Amino acid sequence: MNVTQQEELSVIVGLATRNQSMERTCEYLDELEFLVHTAGGQVVKRFVQSLDHPDSRTYLGSGKMEEIRAYITEREDIHTIVFDDELSTSQIRNIEAMLPACKVIDRTRLILDIFSTRAQTANAKIQVELAQYEYLLPRLTRMWTHLEKQRGGIGMRGPGEKEIETDRRLIRNRISLLKEKLAKIDTQKQTQRQNRGQFIRVALVGYTNVGKSTLMNLLSGAGVFAENKLFATLDTTVRKIVLQNIPFLLSDTVGFIRKLPHHLVESFKSTLDEVRETHLLLHVVDISHPDFEEQMRVVEQTLHELGASDKEILVVFNKMDQYHWVEKAEDDLTPPTKENISLQELKRTWMSKCKTPAVFISARTGENVEELKRLIRQKVQQLYADIYPYKYISDPYAYTDENQ
Repeated sequence: MNVTQQEELSVIVGLATRNQSMERTCEYLDELEFLVHTAGGQVVKRFVQSLDHPDSRTYLGSGKMEEIRAYITEREDIHTIVFDDELSTSQIRNIEAMLPACKVIDRTRLILDIFSTRAQTANAKIQVELAQYEYLLPRLTRMWTHLEKQRGGIGMRGPGEKEIETDRRLIRNRISLLKEKLAKIDTQKQTQRQNRGQFIRVALVGYTNVGKSTLMNLLSGAGVFAENKLFATLDTTVRKIVLQNIPFLLSDTVGFIRKLPHHLVESFKSTLDEVRETHLLLHVVDISHPDFEEQMRVVEQTLHELGASDKEILVVFNKMDQYHWVEKAEDDLTPPTKENISLQELKRTWMSKCKTPAVFISARTGENVEELKRLIRQKVQQLYADIYPYKYISDPYAYTDENQ
C-alpha cells in the first residue's frame, strides 16, 4: 500500500456531562469514529471523561489530558486527535501546547473536511469553501502557528493552507465573493424550480447513510453515487418519475447529522431550499441502527429549523433486511429493549405511533418497495387534486406517459 493510501491513525475524545449521559456519549463516539473512517483515518483509541461541563482551558480535565499525552507519546505513530464537540480557539491552542506532535481538530472541522472531499459540482464546492472560511475566520490567530507546521491529512484540507489566505481582510473579501456567487446560484436554482411546471415535488430526507441514494436509484434509475460512508453525496439530484401514469419530481438531498455545523447549514441553504419548496417529504430511517429514534429526532429538529416541518411526510423505515434481534426466553420478565424486539412487533409499534403514514422496506433487496410506490402514488395523486385541481380535473390525460 502506498503511503498516500495509508489510513491516518487517530484517537477520539468525548465528554459525558450533566446534559449528556455516558451511554449517549459513547453512541456519539461511535458516529465520530465512522466520520474519521469516512475522512480516511483509523481510530486506534477513544478517551471519555465525565465532567459537569467542558473545561474552559482544555475541554477535558488535566488528569485525562495527561493520560492522552502519555498514550500518544508512547505510541509515536498517532498524529491526529479528534474531539466530539466544537473547540474554542483558546482550547485548541492549549491542547496543542500539551500535544505538540499532534494535530488537534474538532467535530466541525472533521465534517467540513469530509464535505471538501465529497463536493463535486461548482455549487457544492463554493458552499463548502464558504463554510470553511466562516469556520477559519475566528480561529485565524491560531492558524498562524498551525501553518508553520505545514501538516497534511485529515482536517487539513481546503482553504487556509496559504499564507496570503490567512489575512483577515482577504478572507472577508473571499467570503463576500463566495456569498455573491451563491446568491447568483440561488437565483438560477429558483428559476429552474419555477420552470419545472406544475409538477408535485417529492424530496428524500433523513440522517446521513440511511440509504436515501440507494432508494433514489431504485425508484428512478438515476445512478446516484451511493456508498456505506457518511455524506456519500452532497449535491441535490432531481429526477422525473412516473408511477402508473402519475408523474412527479423526486430529489435526493444531503443527509443530516447530529451537531451539524452552523456554517454548513447556512452555506447549504440553496441546496436545502429543495426541501423547503417540496410538496411531500419521504423521511428515510435506518431501522437497523440501534439509535434510529434519536436520528429521527435530529432530522425532525433540522426540518423545523429549515421551516419545513409543516410539509406532508411519509416515513420510510429502510434496511429491514439488516434488522437483528435476540428472542427473549419465555420466563424472562425483564422489560423489552431494542435488542430483543422483533421486527413485526416494531412495525406494529411504529405504525400506531407515527402520526404520518409509514412503510417498512429494504431498498437494497427491493422488499416491500411496491407498497412504498403505491403509497407515494396515492399521496402524489391527492396532492395534485389539492394543489392543481383545475388541471387535474379538466385534463384527465395530463398525467399519462404519452404526454411526458
